[in-house]
Amino acid sequence: MVGTYTMRPSELTIDFIRSIQAIFKNKEIEINIREIPDETDYLLSSEANKNHLLKSIQEAEKHENLITVAEDTL
Repeated sequence: MVGTYTMRPSELTIDFIRSIQAIFKNKEIEINIREIPDETDYLLSSEANKNHLLKSIQEAEKHENLITVAEDTL
């Protein structure tokens, strides 16, 4: 069985640990912890992405290059 849990450290409680113990009982498990990168930081991490994103924001603010969807197609 494989389970992935995404949470903040403040949400890690003894109840959570007990639930893991109940699910896996006496089986050996492996716990890996990694920080989830902020999406905005990721999008701005490359100069090309940053420029494209900022240009798109400016176009949206000016109502340029917007796609209009007719209500009857929704």
